[in-house]
Amino acid sequence: MKLKVIGFWGGFPAANEATSGYLLESKGFRLLVDCGSAVLSKLQETIELDELDAVILSHYHHDHIADIGPLQYGCYVTSILKGVKKALPIYGHGIDQEAFNKLSYKEATKGIEYDPNQTLTIGPFTITFLRTIHPAPCFAMRISDQRSTIIYTADSSFQEEFIPFSKGADLLIAESSFYGNQDGTNAGHMNSKEAARIAQHAEVKQLLLTHLPHYGDHENLVKEAAQEFEGQVVLASSGYAWSNH
Repeated sequence: MKLKVIGFWGGFPAANEATSGYLLESKGFRLLVDCGSAVLSKLQETIELDELDAVILSHYHHDHIADIGPLQYGCYVTSILKGVKKALPIYGHGIDQEAFNKLSYKEATKGIEYDPNQTLTIGPFTITFLRTIHPAPCFAMRISDQRSTIIYTADSSFQEEFIPFSKGADLLIAESSFYGNQDGTNAGHMNSKEAARIAQHAEVKQLLLTHLPHYGDHENLVKEAAQEFEGQVVLASSGYAWSNH
């Protein structure tokens, strides 16, 4: 499996950057996890829009879905220009039915509801879900292609359930909206040390800190995480690539 970070900022994108978006590839199949602000623009630095096979969304906050509309327009216009009809599947939960209904657009995209209590198969990927602690209904994902496993916490404050959910993963993509001396519980977010605690106790191979704050020195997030996690800690950045062959 290969991963490329398309966007990693929390809330809104910094200049020439994007909020949450992660491109996974295995066996030639490309899956986009979340599609936040400016993700569509940054995604096209890596692939053409019609090379995308599916999208899955953790929840419906703007910094995770803001570019769904532009993506739908992009798919629609591209299909006309290339003369190829292809409905891009966009997977989302149905707890917010109004938001879910917007995932389908003409013949360009088709919303598909996932059941967070069931294992989902998309191409070569199997995905299981964990409800997170966040103001909006949100689901973390354990994504495997049977050779490697990635955990995506999505947005959440710390919960012990993340540890068994993440057990033995090759990569933990964990949100770190706050620094180690801050408490993000009320906001539904984690700090660097909490993300690292999950990584340590779940015995994952690598921790990727994402959903980063718009203040402070991000290198301090790494230093704080390293106090809790003995493995490799990396800051998410645009274009960061990970692979496990």
